[in-house]
Amino acid sequence: MRIGGCWTVLAAALLASGCAHGGGERSAVAATPSPSPDWRSMATAADRDRLRNWRTAWMAALAAARVISPKEVAAQGELFDPDLALPGSPPPPGDYRCRVFKLGTGRAATPGYVAYPFFDCRIEQEGDVLSFYKRTGSQRPVGLILPDSDVRGIFLGTLMLSDETAPLDYGRDATRDMAGRVERVAEGRWRIALPYPRFESTLDVIELVPAG
Repeated sequence: MRIGGCWTVLAAALLASGCAHGGGERSAVAATPSPSPDWRSMATAADRDRLRNWRTAWMAALAAARVISPKEVAAQGELFDPDLALPGSPPPPGDYRCRVFKLGTGRAATPGYVAYPFFDCRIEQEGDVLSFYKRTGSQRPVGLILPDSDVRGIFLGTLMLSDETAPLDYGRDATRDMAGRVERVAEGRWRIALPYPRFESTLDVIELVPAG
């Protein structure tokens, strides 16, 4: 994906032919991406497992969040409906306002529901796929949105921290890898649902609405 006008190593790593996880060798030269890249061949085994068990994560996270903040959870309506996926995904390229919801927890000291303020993010066209990245903040998801079905895309990426200027290669650090489902839930409203993130929660939901 493009950050600051440059292609990052993350996009090359995801779209390179012959890339392998779990000890395999990665080709040093990125090939031209195919018209329909297969996210399953790009995702790590751990991320395929997380995506496979998305519903288990979602229902556990939703139940925990409702105990802590039932009114706030109910107010989000379709955003937290696990079975809602409308035609029109992924969102088109452009600037967006995004915010993160963290639902559920595996730690006693962590709240079961946290809603963060809106931040600036962007989606760009990168050949046959899209990129998504958060522009500012101490935790900045960055990755590619790959095709999956008529109503769903798959996000694969990594988490940039603090003052880092470039993301790690996807698959290099499992604690930074991110995997989620990209869906439209209403007119001008999309989400990226990330089951079993490495920190703090059972499910992260990133809401996207067009800026302006």
